[in-house]
Amino acid sequence: MISANLSAVFYLISGVLFILALRGLSSPETSRQGNFFGILGMIIAITVTFFSIGNFSTGFVFVVIFLLAGGLVGAFIAYKIPMTAMPELVAGFHSLVGLAAVFVAISAFLNPDAFNLGTPGNIKLGSLIEMSIGAAVGAITFSGSIIAFLKLQGIMSGSPITFKGQHPLNVIILTSIFVLIYLLCKSQSSNIFWILLVVSFLIGFLLIIPIGGADMPVVISMLNSYSGWAAAGIGFTLENTALIITGALVGSSGAILSYIMCKGMNRSFFNVILGGFGGTDQLGAKKNTEQRPVKSGNADDAAFLMKNASSVIIVPGYGMAVAQAQHALREMVDTLKKNDIKVSYAIHPVAGRMPGHMNVLLAEANVPYDEVFELEEINNDFANADVAFVIGANDVTNPVAKTDPQSPIYGMPVLDVEKCKSVLFVKRSLSPGYAGIDNDLFYKENTLMLFADAKKMTEDITKNL
Repeated sequence: MISANLSAVFYLISGVLFILALRGLSSPETSRQGNFFGILGMIIAITVTFFSIGNFSTGFVFVVIFLLAGGLVGAFIAYKIPMTAMPELVAGFHSLVGLAAVFVAISAFLNPDAFNLGTPGNIKLGSLIEMSIGAAVGAITFSGSIIAFLKLQGIMSGSPITFKGQHPLNVIILTSIFVLIYLLCKSQSSNIFWILLVVSFLIGFLLIIPIGGADMPVVISMLNSYSGWAAAGIGFTLENTALIITGALVGSSGAILSYIMCKGMNRSFFNVILGGFGGTDQLGAKKNTEQRPVKSGNADDAAFLMKNASSVIIVPGYGMAVAQAQHALREMVDTLKKNDIKVSYAIHPVAGRMPGHMNVLLAEANVPYDEVFELEEINNDFANADVAFVIGANDVTNPVAKTDPQSPIYGMPVLDVEKCKSVLFVKRSLSPGYAGIDNDLFYKENTLMLFADAKKMTEDITKNL
């Protein structure tokens, strides 16, 4: 068994490694190093925890058992999960973090003397507040993440499920949580504690059910933030430095990312917190069924336009992820470069189904980082480019976001693809994206639709090049 002072030192080292991990994960170039720091920090945290609660031999056995069990399960999941299912995986992980916070809070409340928090019915006020907040946020994270997982997996409909009075009910329940925490701190009643958990689980369901599929990237980052705050709250209860640092890092970074995502999608951050944005009058409420003429072509037509271009901008989207076309795309780009054609990639902040989805896919295909640009960096270049190659990006390229005040995506920043001399749009059909509205880009004079599987079409274009 190691001393409390030595444990604190190792927890601090673990926390520093988590900070370095987050710093490393901020860029594809340093992401592997960031993952290494995160793994090392977690190994230290787990080892110190078990060595702090028993003798060396007992602690060592627990460390080996749980590192092997958790490591093998994690490795299996990482190996089997496709990139298109990454959002579901993240939602699943969030649910486990939330549930862990709830279990720790229950243990601390029922047996406070084991955690040096006092005795049953006489728990320290500060510890009780931290425990209550951690448990409530953990319960919200768990139930909300379960709904997000079901929606993303297609088990539950991705359409918003709403009812009259949704927002007022959410506000009432959220307010009742604060009231229950106050009553729990005053009476330390076990009945109030269990009611608090039930109500918290309930609001988690109600927050996510009314949110449509197109807004899931924001939901994922928001639940990420919730899981961090839950961990931090429990960290204060356990007086665990590593948990406090990690929870604060995850909570704050998730909140900042959620704000950035909301801004990128023209959504209200406060509506995310209350739940129900993208509801009855939002996503999926307006679908254009009007039949309009489009120009369609094949791989030979696309290759001809590209061969005669001096600059090409690639716009990847979820369609590329579904078709797993990133490697075929890289081969096509390499062929273009051999013909002295300038190629760059334009990434919308909410392309795909989670933040950074497209960046990760392109990095997987070894696309050079200096060729990948965010919306703000490249949007002005479309007017000077010869060809835009859109591979599965729908709502983020829709011009109506700039022209139609009645559109549910009006005001959302989009890539100015239509300003290119020629637009090649790879898509299986003219079906709308997750926003449920027609894309005006399909019908522009300078757009050529390439109806096919993204991977096969890209491979055929490469052959023709």
